[in-house]
Amino acid sequence: MTFSLVGRCARTGMLGAAVTTSAIGVGARCPFARAGVGAVLTQHRTDPRLGPLALDLLERGFAAEQALAAVVAATPHRDWRQLAVLDASGDAATFSGARVRPERGEARGTDCAAIANIVRTPAIPVEMVAAFENALDQPLPDRLLAGLMAGQSAGGEFRPVVSAALLIVHREIFPYVDLRVDQHDQPIEALAGLWDAYRAEADPYVVRAVDPDASAPPPSQV
Repeated sequence: MTFSLVGRCARTGMLGAAVTTSAIGVGARCPFARAGVGAVLTQHRTDPRLGPLALDLLERGFAAEQALAAVVAATPHRDWRQLAVLDASGDAATFSGARVRPERGEARGTDCAAIANIVRTPAIPVEMVAAFENALDQPLPDRLLAGLMAGQSAGGEFRPVVSAALLIVHREIFPYVDLRVDQHDQPIEALAGLWDAYRAEADPYVVRAVDPDASAPPPSQV
């Protein structure tokens, strides 16, 4: 009962993920990303431990396919898991265990991959990837949100989605964007609204962290 997308911006090197589901708090469990390393999704009978494990393997030089294969091999309950791994070069790998409930689907594209389970049609990831690829001139957060919106338009889940998350990493150890909607009747639209509100602050918040002398103080001094 989740559909999600990992993606990379070839121009900036940003990496990230976007996800939505009909359960509360999806952003705390499913998307993981590390600057210069990759982005990972773990869902269906979700095991959040698998995200950092895959990122550690990518950081050690594994390609996406290799990292995914190693994670699957090391996971005793692999049949329940659905995973996507994207490395820093934009190569992607996906996995759906035998016990992942239908409808389920996977799709890979240029610098992206999408996965879905317990959705209305297995074509949803294909539509998500197409939306991401068709928004090539947009910033990575907008491309990932376009993917979520396309998945919803293609049929989405059988139940209304209530939570959504957007995670982007760039050059620093901390996220460039980490926005979450945890309980809402239109979480994808709410998440897009949060990004619209945050986009002008994303770069200044990085400057405040790494070069505070060069930063104008915000009104709140956050």
